[in-house]
Amino acid sequence: MKKSIDKYRREFLESLENLRGYSDLTIKSYDEVLKEAFVYVEIIQQNANHIFNIMPYRIKIAHLNPKTISKKLSAIRSFVSYLNDQNMKVILKSDNSVKVAKTLPKPIQHKYIVEALSHANLQERLVVVMLYTLGLRISELTSLVLGNISTDWVRVLGKGNKQRDIPLLSSTKLLLDEYLALNSPKKFLFEKNREKLSENSLRYTVTKVFKRVSLKVTPHQLRHSYATALLNNNAPIADVSELLGHSSMATTQIYTKLGSALKQQNYSKAHPLCIGDK
Repeated sequence: MKKSIDKYRREFLESLENLRGYSDLTIKSYDEVLKEAFVYVEIIQQNANHIFNIMPYRIKIAHLNPKTISKKLSAIRSFVSYLNDQNMKVILKSDNSVKVAKTLPKPIQHKYIVEALSHANLQERLVVVMLYTLGLRISELTSLVLGNISTDWVRVLGKGNKQRDIPLLSSTKLLLDEYLALNSPKKFLFEKNREKLSENSLRYTVTKVFKRVSLKVTPHQLRHSYATALLNNNAPIADVSELLGHSSMATTQIYTKLGSALKQQNYSKAHPLCIGDK
């Protein structure tokens, strides 16, 4: 069975590259995790099912931080999902989730984004600008269809198929028009061979753009930067929550993590005793 696993592992990695467009670095990390894991994973044949007991592997990696463990388990789950797609009937045992503390990505200062954009080509610039000026999730940018882009607004289909309309800056619209004139996509804004570009392809684009200015930046940091900029410039939290596609303002408050300086500023403006001190 171990030999079969090696064969399926190689085919799985090929699918990550050819079907999902994962970067070489991501594929390498998947490969390393799977090679490491299946030294310890117990494989049990039970009727038509293969049971993968990952508890021995979990014990092996228990000393690592929860985020690292969660990533490793996620790679195994993806592999098992692939095996089931190949009709192998695999059951994963001891797969309870690892609780990972919620940490917020640091927003990127505007000047660094501008600097990175100065070294980017047209498509790279548009990917970064769409994320930064619309506050999109990477999944939303991947699925953005041309029919939902107008002169002043972009209609986004977010989590739970919830639609929201986001204002489109005139500068972003000019960049869009330039890109569309040169590339002529058919359905999705970002395409390759008439298919939408994968999330990982767009994520890699962001990584590549900021690497040129020696920064590590994720698409979610650009979304966070969008939200933080709006709130720091006194945009109502209800409006920001709607623009981000959050189901409640409480989520927005956690997400944006308003700095103590801004809280103090708002308090000074609002409380009558503080107003009297001015």
